[in-house]
Amino acid sequence: MKKTMAVFCTAAITLIACNSSTNSNTTTSDSSAPAAATATKPPATEEKWEPVDSATEMKAWQEYATPGASHEALAKSNGSWNGEVTMWHSADGAPMSSKATITNKMILGGRYQQSNFSGNFMGMPFEGMSIVGYDNYLKKFISTWVDNMGTGIMKMEGPWDESSKSMTLTGSSINPANGKECKMREVYKIVDAKTEIMEMYGPDSKTGKEYKMMEIKFTRK
Repeated sequence: MKKTMAVFCTAAITLIACNSSTNSNTTTSDSSAPAAATATKPPATEEKWEPVDSATEMKAWQEYATPGASHEALAKSNGSWNGEVTMWHSADGAPMSSKATITNKMILGGRYQQSNFSGNFMGMPFEGMSIVGYDNYLKKFISTWVDNMGTGIMKMEGPWDESSKSMTLTGSSINPANGKECKMREVYKIVDAKTEIMEMYGPDSKTGKEYKMMEIKFTRK
């Protein structure tokens, strides 16, 4: 269950998924319209702290910090992989293909998997890295992604579905060209011990509707 989470996500979001014109999303203000009444917000109430005895706290933290079956499942994808990358500029666009290499390893005592990705994007060298783990408290997988085509950090999260041997993660990122938030969805499927497939979905730049913007087939070296 290797997670090169949101591979090409930052670059794809910026250059593909949300590159619609800023002007098409601009609303013209009417200076003749009366100003809206200013609503007075009630003061925020601070949530009351609930005290926890030391024994309960210790037990909770031990359970939270102990790797389990989900972390062992991540470790099964350790090693080196080849990636066949297919990307689409839009829902009706022609596919673009490229090759990549991925290396996965567990870190911090088997609690997280670090994935290093190397390939190319639109003819330019591309490097990315993800950290993925299973949050024992939230009962879901959480990933972060960074690459050399942005300065932000993408976060995605979601559950594992045993029946389909796949996980579906959701998250979002800001397109710096127009300030719009792009909602993203990733489906990661385990085909067998040597094959895994990641599909990334995002908004089409023309319609805003979700489409499959990328697929990567991972083959163990």
